[in-house]
Order: sequence, then structure tokens, then C-alpha cells
Amino acid sequence: MARGKLRIYLGAAPGVGKTYAMLAEAHRRIERGTDCVVAFVEHHGRPRTEVMLHGLEQVPRRRLEYRGATFGEMDVDAVLRRAPAVALVDELAHTNVPGSRNAKRWQDVAELLAAGIDVVSTVNIQHLESLGDVVESITGVRQRETVPDEVVRRADQIELVDMSPQALRRRMAHGNIYQPDKVDAALSNYFRPGNLTALRELALLWVADRVDEYLNEYRSEHRVSKIWGSRERIVVGLTGGPEGRTLIRRAARLAEKGAGGEVMAVYIARSDGLTSASPKELAVQRTLVEDLGGTFHHVVGDDIPAALLDFARGVNATQIVLGSSRRKAWQYVFGPGVGATVARESGPDLDVHIVTHEEVAKGRGLPVARGGRLGRARILWGWAVGLAGPAVLALLLNTIDLGLANDMLLFLAVTVAAALLGGLPPALASAAFGSLLLNYFYTPPLHRLTIADPKNIVAIAIFFGVGMSVASVVDLAARRTHQAARLRAESEILSFLAGNVLRGETSLEELLERVRETFAMESAALLERESDVAPWTCAGRAGFGPALERPEDADVDVPAGDHMALALTGRVLPAADRRVLAAFAAQAAVVLDRRRLQEEADRARTLAEGNRIRTALLAAVSHDLRTPLAGIKAAVSSLRSDDVAWSEEDQAELLEGIEEGADRLDHLVGNLLDMSRLQTGTVTPLIREIDVDEVVPMALGGVPEGSVELDVPETLPMVAVDPGLLERSVANLVENAVKYSPRGRRVLVSASAIADRVEVRVVDRGPGVPDEAKDRIFEPFQRYGDAPRGAGVGLGLAVARGFAEAMGGTLDAEDTPGGGLTMVLSLRAAPTGPALPGTDAGVDAGTDIAEPERQVL
Repeated sequence: MARGKLRIYLGAAPGVGKTYAMLAEAHRRIERGTDCVVAFVEHHGRPRTEVMLHGLEQVPRRRLEYRGATFGEMDVDAVLRRAPAVALVDELAHTNVPGSRNAKRWQDVAELLAAGIDVVSTVNIQHLESLGDVVESITGVRQRETVPDEVVRRADQIELVDMSPQALRRRMAHGNIYQPDKVDAALSNYFRPGNLTALRELALLWVADRVDEYLNEYRSEHRVSKIWGSRERIVVGLTGGPEGRTLIRRAARLAEKGAGGEVMAVYIARSDGLTSASPKELAVQRTLVEDLGGTFHHVVGDDIPAALLDFARGVNATQIVLGSSRRKAWQYVFGPGVGATVARESGPDLDVHIVTHEEVAKGRGLPVARGGRLGRARILWGWAVGLAGPAVLALLLNTIDLGLANDMLLFLAVTVAAALLGGLPPALASAAFGSLLLNYFYTPPLHRLTIADPKNIVAIAIFFGVGMSVASVVDLAARRTHQAARLRAESEILSFLAGNVLRGETSLEELLERVRETFAMESAALLERESDVAPWTCAGRAGFGPALERPEDADVDVPAGDHMALALTGRVLPAADRRVLAAFAAQAAVVLDRRRLQEEADRARTLAEGNRIRTALLAAVSHDLRTPLAGIKAAVSSLRSDDVAWSEEDQAELLEGIEEGADRLDHLVGNLLDMSRLQTGTVTPLIREIDVDEVVPMALGGVPEGSVELDVPETLPMVAVDPGLLERSVANLVENAVKYSPRGRRVLVSASAIADRVEVRVVDRGPGVPDEAKDRIFEPFQRYGDAPRGAGVGLGLAVARGFAEAMGGTLDAEDTPGGGLTMVLSLRAAPTGPALPGTDAGVDAGTDIAEPERQVL
């Protein structure tokens, strides 16, 4: 069965019309004859949305009981049995009520898609998991209900439902989103113009990035090399020199002028020594470009202009920013320079900016060469000097008689010049040609290729030998310079790579993307197999090239281990680049092994923690639980005995002992169950607004009468908590305080408001706890000092802190002035606006103010 397609209506804020647009799409599809049903849509009393539901088939909801209330959730089984072509599922980030088929609604949607059902859904930008911190910094509200970005990115179609902040506020003021009594609070809190503008920008940029991904995939699949100026993307060419910071800032200013501008700084590591990059300066420039919102890239290229243009066209850049050349005037005899070459070859679709800076014409620090070891221009000049130089010199010497010794020195100078320019072959040719000319014109007998004086034979032989020696030295120096520069470029890349890997900053996919980018390939993949005959599997992949089933299918493959290979597609690499690629392959294998070791360590840590909990539970059962059981059994056996006639007072005492033992058992088992829920992450707070003075007195039922003094004013602001969890937390704190308080000293339970928090303090006058042990007492199965008999298994404080954190609060221990311990339970005060912090009420178009959405932590 083919997988269903997912279409998402994405909104910048509640009330922009996502659900309305989704229902309108459903009516259009039904008119075209498509089988479309409403799996779950909540209109929240909005008349226009409710009208759009008319005429649409709705699958009945599943009713679930939770903490005395009934909630309606999407019935996944009913939708699967109905098997429509299209299902409408509102609020993709919604958290289901405990007891539902899945914890999250997007997981329900995944089941429908797997069954071949197309799904149309809605989500707000603030519910994307990666944007949680950004949204909280903008609105001050932490979104508890989120959906992984990858779920939304995998959607087959994403449509942005946009509305200006002014129009959205007018819609709010007209009562089209919330009830009239909630409008003023909403407009002055979450729906402020600044908040809405920032959220709108987030939504637009996120969708633009997604469209850019689609565009890059299309260009890669269709091998489009021509630049499409769909958005401003500026490439900054860095040399590692001090002018790089100026270029980066200039490019950032250019990007700010265009909507959605992006800056990409690239350093091209040359293999022929044309650049002298400072690793420290490159690190500073990388930090600068990342702080300005850009990205840094490291690329290998033998020809800087070509590599820079290839990179720019590969990322679909629209502009290139380069610095004016640092070469001195005389160095231009070796070529026009990178800037002029890039500007000449960029074409009409790529703008090139040459930026002046303080380092212009101050020199590069290394001689300039182009092409191979000496460069094509130098070799041509060497041949010209080696062949034409002796001929021109012979014509000049025919008019002047300087003597044979001086003639030989002049011809030797020409040979040395040819060697310095062109290396060994032009120098050899110059030496041979010069020897013939010396013999023919200046060695008796003249104008004949014979030599009468043996001394002249020795002189010409020495001349030829010196010319060859000089040429060999020049050629060897050029070769060594080339090798040193190549090794330096490789070491820069490998040190940069090793630093990232050792610091743990590079995942396998990021490393493969770095390989693909460095060698300008279409795709890079790490393939592995279990044995020599087993099939290959892909451990990680980057790029948009074809999927590889074997290393032999790639253009380049390098072994990375006994049963592992790094495979690249795009072009065939020269042999000189394979050494660096082998290092990348080895690093990829290390990263993969480290990731798997980390996963195994996490699993081992989880198992160890589970074993510790199970061991502690067994110890608790074998010791702390046996004591009340033994007391209960002894009292029951005594009551059932016919040998003793118990008086009414004795029977009452035995029954009281049974009751106390049962209460202790109930308390211990409750704490054990609560701790297991916290360890497995299944605590599900039902957050709502409530007064502290309604909950705290209910938590004092299990302590002796007269042992607690209560000071909770009725004027405190309401708190956003789960009343049941708050009651259990306070009860555990009070029980612990009473247990360690001296006889006759009452425990004080007080509450006060501080800023946007409400603090509940449980104060005792017991022995207190040292500072170094204050955090340890909150660990499971920990009891500080000499706990009295029957003090429990040491779970009360751990459960109290776990419940407090589950509600978004904190629990800490402080010293009581004058001696003792004070437990401070800090809770969030309920907001005056439409939303509860930590919930999505008031910040999602599908949430009612009076009934906040449920959260699962």
C-alpha cells in the first residue's frame, strides 16, 4: 500500500485561519468527488469555523476518563476502519490524554499515513520543537506541546496561512477568536504587535528555508548549474588574511538589505602555496560569520577562482564579495589576480563586489604562482627566454667583441634566467642552444661546429654543466615548495576536522556533508556491512545524489575499515586528494563508532539505573514493608485467637495498630509507584488555575493533629498547577518535617508571593542538613543521618521534587534561621492573560481558555 500524503497549514499565531483554510480545502475536495472525512477538528465555539463543518462527515471521537473528567480524542481505530481517501486532523502538536493509542497526535497521523490515508493538518510555528527557546524569549511563554521539526519537514506540502498583526488583532477585538471577556487580556499579553510580528517573521523564514530545500533538491536532481536568484545568497571569499573581517561585515550589511539574505564565508585551501592562512585568524573569522548568522565553509581547490565560482554556483549564490588584492604592483606580471579572474568568469547571473581594505598592496607574504608547480605562464616565459634569449644575445654579441669568457658568462646568465622562470626543460634547451651558438660564432674555427682548442671544449662543457645544475636546483625547489604547500593545505583541513571531531561538535551527517562540500561532490555516503558476503547498508549520507548500494557504484570509494567504505559521487578525484579523503574516511569511522558507543553507554546507564531502582525496591520490600506487615499479621492473629479473651480496650488498640500499619503500607506503596512513574517519564500533570489555600490544607490529613501551623493567606494569586500532584508534594514535605521535628515543636507551613512566583515553605526545627548533603536528600532511597525506625524507604522528597518539576516548579532545601530545615516549593503564578505558562491555552487557535490543554512531561 502506498504511503499517504501529508499537507500542513502552517500559521504564525492562533487565529490566522488555519482550521478555516483546512475545512475550505475539504469542501473543495468533496466537490471534486474525493472521499474526505473529519477525523478531529475542534471549532472552540467559533461560529465561522463551526459553519464550515456543516456538510462534512465527522468520525465520532473516543471518550476517555482521566482524573474524574471526560475528554474527547481522535479515534484512530475508527478512522482506520472507515479508511477514507483524506482525513482532516487539527492541531498536529496536541498531546493526547493518557490512555490514548499514542502520546502525541502527530504519532496518530503517522499511523494514518502508513495506512495510505492522505492527511490534512494544522500547526502553529511556536509548536516546532527547534523554535521553543526562541518563542519563549519572544512571548515569555514556554510551549509544552511541540512537534519534531522533521515531522513537518517531511510533509508533502506546506502552505503558510498568513495575516498581518494589525488584521489579527482586529479579528481578536471583534470576538472571532476568544470570548469577549478574554479579549483585553489576550491583546495586552500574547497578542501584542511585537510578539505577532516576530512570530510572523519566524514562520516566513521557516517556510522560506523549506522552499529553499525543495529548490536545491530540484536543482540537484535536474543538474541545473545556472544560478537562479530566488533569494540573496552572498559568498565571501576568505584568504585567511586580516581583511577577512572587513569582508564578512560588508557581506552581512549587503544581506540585511535583502529579505532572507544569507552569508556564506568560504576559505579555499590551495595545494600550490598561493595563500598563507593563519589558523588563528580563520578561527576568529569563523566565529564572526557565525555570530552574524552566516555559515563557514572549508573547500580544497587547486584553482582558487574556479573553486570559488563552483562553490558559489553550487549553493545558488547571487553575489560574491572579495577583497582587493594584497599583491604588490610587480606581482601582477604573474597574472591578473583572483578578483579580476572571478569577475571576468562570473557571468551575467553572479555579481562580484571588490571591497577595499587596509591591507591592499601590502604583499601576501608568499610568491604568486598559478597552475602546477611553476604555472603555465612562467613555463611559457621560460621557453621563450631559453630559446629566443640565446638567439637575441648572439645577434648583439656579433656587433660587439667582448671575448669568449664574457660571451660564455652572458649565455650562462640567459640559461639561469630560463631555469628560474621555466624550470629544468627550458634551461636544458637554453644550455644546448647556447652551447651550439658559442661553438658556431665565438669558438675558433668560427662559423663551424668544430673546436680547435681543447680548452674551449672544457669551457663549453662547464657552461653546459652549470646550466643543467642551476635548472635542476630550481626545479627541485619548485617541487619541494609544491609538496610543502600541499601538505600544509591538507594539514589545515585535517586539523580543523580533528578539532571538531575531538570536541564532539561533528555528527556523522555533518562530517559527510563536510566531505561532500570540501571535494565539491554531489553526495557522500558511509557504507558498511557485517561480513565480506553480507549486503552493504548505508550508515550515513549527505547530498542529493543517487543512493548507493555498493562502493563500486560510486565515482570515488575509499576503505574506512574492514567492512566499511566512504563513497562519493560527482567526479573522479585526482590521486593527490585521496590521501586527505582517506583521513576523512577514518574520521567518519571514528565518529560512527563513537555514536554507537554513546548509544550503548546510554543504554547501559539506563539499565544500571533500572537495576539500582529494582535493587532498592527489593530492599524496601524486604525491610521497610515487612515491618508493618508483621505488625498487621500479629494483631490479626491475636484478634482471631480463641485462647485469650481480649477486652474492648485491647481490641481497639490492636485495631488501631492494624490501621496504622495499613496506612504505612499505603503510603510506602504510593511513593514506590510515584517514583516508578517519575523514572519512566509517565507523570501527566493536568494543569489548571487554583488557589494555594484550597490545596495545602488537604495535604495535612496524614500528620498528627496539632503538629502543623498553617499560614497561607487567601489573598495570594492563583497558581498554575496540577492540584493532585501539588497535594502529594506538600504532604510528603510536611510528613518529612514532622518526622524529624523535636517533640512539642510544630512545623510551620507558610506561603507568599514573590514576583511571578508563589512560594510554599515547610519549616521545621529539627537537626537540619549540611550544605553538601542538601541535594543528596532528594535522590531516591536516600535518608540523611540516623533516620528513626519506620522512616520509610527514602522516596518522599524525591517524589516531591519530581512532581514539582513536572508542574514547572522547583523544590530546594534551605537552612532554617535558628536551626532546622526549610523546604521551599516555588510554583508559577497563573498569568492574567489568556494563557497558562507551560500550557498552550491562549496561544493556540485550537485551545479554549476555560479548558487548558493537557500536558505530558
